[in-house]
Amino acid sequence: MRPETLAYLGFLLQVFVGFVAIMNPIGNTPIYLSLVEDFSEAERLRVARTAVLWAFFIVTVFTLGGNLIFRLFGITLPAFRIAGGILLFMIAYHLVRARRSHQHHPTEEEEEESPEDIAVTPLATPILAGPGTITTALSLVGRKTDPVKILTVIGVFGLVCLLTYLCFVYGEALTKRLRPYWVGVMTRLMGLILAVIAVQMVLEGLSEVLPQMFIK
Repeated sequence: MRPETLAYLGFLLQVFVGFVAIMNPIGNTPIYLSLVEDFSEAERLRVARTAVLWAFFIVTVFTLGGNLIFRLFGITLPAFRIAGGILLFMIAYHLVRARRSHQHHPTEEEEEESPEDIAVTPLATPILAGPGTITTALSLVGRKTDPVKILTVIGVFGLVCLLTYLCFVYGEALTKRLRPYWVGVMTRLMGLILAVIAVQMVLEGLSEVLPQMFIK
């Protein structure tokens, strides 16, 4: 197999694992069920569909406009990777400790909103397409405009959104089959993977910043 193909497959796996870890479809399914427990079956399906579509739209916009955002605010990719890695590590820490992160989960006031509002906030954002997800997408794409990377990130995120939708739709049956213990184990595992990705992002950012500091 050619080195370019191996490199792309590695990037593809990194994108998929990163999005699955940060979105945590199985771990977020009980949260979704708690938000829609008083809704009808049709309303539940509408909320799940709307939330996933909005999450996909938000991340796609940031993925396509990432370079513009970098130029507009004068952000360097190393700085973004370091800040994003720290943010992801904070979320990962809460997942490993099995606690809800305020950046990733709704407050009690947010849970009392209408079905339409819940689909967008807090479900689509910040639960699905929160700061961590957006940071992951922008960091994976990077500053350079690479159509292959952009399409890969968008395509893989769309696949993870589909998996999330299926978990939401069949969530009640899924949670009945999986005991709370195993849901907790899965959440902690996703948190550990996310922590590793976060540390890697920080190290990559530092590897680019530190040489420049010593040269100056």
